[in-house]
Amino acid sequence: MKITEVRIKLMDEPGERLKAFCSITFDDCFVIRDLKIIDGTSGFFVAMPSRKLTSHCPVCRYKNPIRASFCNQCGAKLPIQMPTRDEDGRAKLYADIAHPINSMAREMIQREVIAAYEEEKIRAQAPGYVSRYDEFDMEFDEEQNMNDFRASGNRMPAPYPQPPMGQNPYYPYPGQVPYPNPYAGQGPYAPYPGQAPYPGQMPYPNPYAVPRGPQPMP
Repeated sequence: MKITEVRIKLMDEPGERLKAFCSITFDDCFVIRDLKIIDGTSGFFVAMPSRKLTSHCPVCRYKNPIRASFCNQCGAKLPIQMPTRDEDGRAKLYADIAHPINSMAREMIQREVIAAYEEEKIRAQAPGYVSRYDEFDMEFDEEQNMNDFRASGNRMPAPYPQPPMGQNPYYPYPGQVPYPNPYAGQGPYAPYPGQAPYPGQMPYPNPYAVPRGPQPMP
């Protein structure tokens, strides 16, 4: 098995240990993405693609990252969990998704990726440089996505109807009976239904009176 292609995406943040992302292709038929080139204490090394280790919430059984304080699903406070330790005594918070299983394969990947990284740094100094690393997360064609959605037979939800100008603000939801307006037909000030104003007191305001003239919607 041979590495037939290495694609590098250089990182521009100065002073950061993460120097680049890369993808490697084996025998022109199998690709592994999201490898990281990190500047360690003894030089560059290649970190394999990984995921966060998780544990179940005791309330809803949702999986949360280890060391999370609260559940991302139900909000319950999570018990303190001590992560396992690796051979060097460091807390193990991530698990490799793909990784070599012997030292020969690891050294081969390390050698090929670091060599491609050094070549990419030289290539990046040329005018008009464009990285060959594929960022699938950024490839989103909104128009094509909408066309595919319509072609699938789905229908876009209708926009929520706005009440006409000057209409009772208690506008019903689609298909719902309107709320009753106890002040319908009364002036801008009216007592509560069945109640007369106290002697010498201004009537209660009628918030549902139809305004005069065009009024902006709240």
